[in-house]
Amino acid sequence: MSWWQQHSQPIEVLVCGASRGIGLALCAALLAKPQVARVWAVARQAGQSAELQRLAGQHPGRLCWRDLDIADEAALQAFAAELRDVMPHLHLLLNCVGVLQEGPVHAEKSLAQVDLAGLQASFLRNAFAPVLLLKHLLPLLRGRHPCQVAMLSARVGSIADNRLGGWYSYRASKAALNQLLRTASIELARLNPNACVLSLHPGTTDTELSRPFQANVPNEQLFSPAFVAARLLAVLASKTPADSGSFRAWDDQPIPW
Repeated sequence: MSWWQQHSQPIEVLVCGASRGIGLALCAALLAKPQVARVWAVARQAGQSAELQRLAGQHPGRLCWRDLDIADEAALQAFAAELRDVMPHLHLLLNCVGVLQEGPVHAEKSLAQVDLAGLQASFLRNAFAPVLLLKHLLPLLRGRHPCQVAMLSARVGSIADNRLGGWYSYRASKAALNQLLRTASIELARLNPNACVLSLHPGTTDTELSRPFQANVPNEQLFSPAFVAARLLAVLASKTPADSGSFRAWDDQPIPW
């Protein structure tokens, strides 16, 4: 029995980073599933995403969007309180928020390019904000209902797999995210025995994050957001609480820490 068939009630889903790329593709794929009652689509500028608004129009009452920066803990706390007023449980939490090169964050090629502002901004969005999101949504994940928490990490966050170096802040912040999720999986197992927490590597996807670095990526290794969304949901469908705390790739292969 797949994860989607285990639920005795309609599935409530929250997607962060939902206004573009993989997050937007996940929203579309999830809305195509009859088991999904609602998709809560969160992004800093969700209201300005024409594609997200189009999906909301196609699925009235099933897609609820919110403008929210998950790095703003006060806003996160208020949003979590709003969700608790309208649902008893959250069944699926997907976080696609991440940054590789934006503002002070850049893909450093050497130690000489590392600076404090870039490190802080990278860790804030790639590691600290996701764990704060999980903290404030924890009351909706407690219980005995089947639930999954999956966040986009990256293979370059693997310490064992690091052979090329570079990308200091991105690698380190994704490694930190992996450790935070691994730790959270242990706590959540005590609070909900039917929970599963996963770090997921989506592969190189044709999005704004990867576009500056696609020149040397073979066509067959550059994936569309729709393909990645379908593959990640297929991975989730096969996972059980016994898999909680693991790091998986888009093709369901384990990745070493």
